[in-house]
Amino acid sequence: MHPRRQKLWEEIGKWQEDFEDRLIKVIGNRKLPGKNIISIDELSKEDMELVFDCTKLFKEFIIKPDKKINLLKGMSQINFFFEASTRTRVSFELAGKNLSIDTINVSGSGSTIDKKGETLNDVVRTLNAMHADIIILRHAKAGSPEMIAGQINAPVINAGDGWHEHPTQAMLDLYTMLDKRGQIEGLKVALVGDIKHSRVAGSLIRALNKFGVKPHIVGPPTLMPYGMEKVFKCKVFNHLDEAVKGVDIIYALRIQLERAAGGDIPSVREYSKSYCVNQERLALAKFDAIVMHPGPINREVDLKTEIMESDRSAVEAQVENGFALRLALLYLLLGGDRR
Repeated sequence: MHPRRQKLWEEIGKWQEDFEDRLIKVIGNRKLPGKNIISIDELSKEDMELVFDCTKLFKEFIIKPDKKINLLKGMSQINFFFEASTRTRVSFELAGKNLSIDTINVSGSGSTIDKKGETLNDVVRTLNAMHADIIILRHAKAGSPEMIAGQINAPVINAGDGWHEHPTQAMLDLYTMLDKRGQIEGLKVALVGDIKHSRVAGSLIRALNKFGVKPHIVGPPTLMPYGMEKVFKCKVFNHLDEAVKGVDIIYALRIQLERAAGGDIPSVREYSKSYCVNQERLALAKFDAIVMHPGPINREVDLKTEIMESDRSAVEAQVENGFALRLALLYLLLGGDRR
């Protein structure tokens, strides 16, 4: 091998060794409570802080020119997505590959479930018999990740199940708030939009509660689940202008037409008149408030383009933080025996 090439490999090896040493030091004796990430309810504030501490280190990693590191070399990851996804699927796939995991992508349309009528349980048991090390599952039916997690040996990460939960999205959102604001406790947060059909809201509200934040929830009454204030420890508004006064963060949600939300509003146009986040409504929040959105964004319906593309938008930061956080989760779930 050429001496310069040899030196490069030695430098990469040294960096990887130093990076893992830093990870081990940050983690210390802490660990996640179980082998799966199914619901925010299973994670404490301290558990999420562990994930955030590792995420901070992985943010350094993702900006390096060489993003391949042999922390989990030889392991296998199956990304099983029954619903369309860009941000979540790609970030999990990249995270696995950058940790040197062998990653396999399976879509619902390309599986024996869609083509031959096999049950989800049988498909996952088949994958389990192949000794996959971790399965990332997105499914339209609530409870699907929990159901299969009880049937197989591999850890399962819930990448979104129906209207129920999306725990990794909630964690990346909290990390973004922490990164932008320096803390989560004491923040004033307003969630705007289709609360009824949003698994993002389902997880994020639960996660905010664990940090003592009682969010403002605002949207059409027809898109608001019954009993929100009591069950989810939040304050419900019907008018956006009132809900965003003095808040630190406005979190806009998409109208989920694919989940029948269209039947709960007169029209998308009428909805946007009352609930689209624009400059005038942002001006009612704190002078340095930021705007967040889990994506995909319906421009001029959820957010005005001028807001989305301004320096007040944290949308791209959410994507970057999601990539780093999913690297951290894979390492925490799969790297324990190697530390």
